[in-house]
Amino acid sequence: MTKQPHDSSTQVVPDIGLLPAHVVIIMDGNGRWARRNDLPRIAGHRRGLESVRSVVKKCIDKGIPYLTLFAFSSENWRRPPAEVQLLMDLFANTLESKARKLHENGICLRVVGDTTRFSSKIRMLINRAEHLTHDNKKLNLTIAANYGGRWDISQACQKVASEVSSGELTADSVGEHDIQRHLSTRFLPEPDLLIRTGGEQRISNFLLWQLAYTELYFTETLWPDFNDEAFERALDSFAKRQRRFGQTGDQVLGSKQIKNA
Repeated sequence: MTKQPHDSSTQVVPDIGLLPAHVVIIMDGNGRWARRNDLPRIAGHRRGLESVRSVVKKCIDKGIPYLTLFAFSSENWRRPPAEVQLLMDLFANTLESKARKLHENGICLRVVGDTTRFSSKIRMLINRAEHLTHDNKKLNLTIAANYGGRWDISQACQKVASEVSSGELTADSVGEHDIQRHLSTRFLPEPDLLIRTGGEQRISNFLLWQLAYTELYFTETLWPDFNDEAFERALDSFAKRQRRFGQTGDQVLGSKQIKNA
């Protein structure tokens, strides 16, 4: 059975292939890359955009339909104010200068997270880019900005509670699917592969609900150095794994044999 965006992987086992359908990336290491190269931190963030372009192109070339990038977490506001402002300026400039290019390449852009904290200019640029690219099918590119997994679950629960309060739902009837349909990523299938660059081995409050059965891949490579070869290594690691979703290994092998018969 093929998993649809509204299904939970704890209930529905997706078709398992050698390539992930949905890749999510925690892009870590821009600041350390800049420091190693005696450059200001913002230079690392600018160089990181080259890796974004490379990964986007690779996903299109390989037919991977969903790519989600963790660009700015709800905790990143704790960084020095000057760096936060430079990141906001970079985000705005990228939205303004690249939206048309995304559209020309058939890429659908979505931004998830609590965008209320962004400036009115950034919110306008997000809305404009999403509207322009809405109907594109070649790649679904999602940017998580001012996003936190706990925020996402909390805001979904608030909406479910409102439905219970209004009588649309009863408390006894609330299930996983009710949370799922209010998550900011409700239009996406659950991730197949999480990649984190920069050597850290944690998920840092990213997609806490959605990563229940995602394969995790950690690499020492800093994000600005994450090139096509580094992406291929991550995809190769994914292809070698046996995804069981609660089943036994024998059950998974038996299912594959039936499908190949």
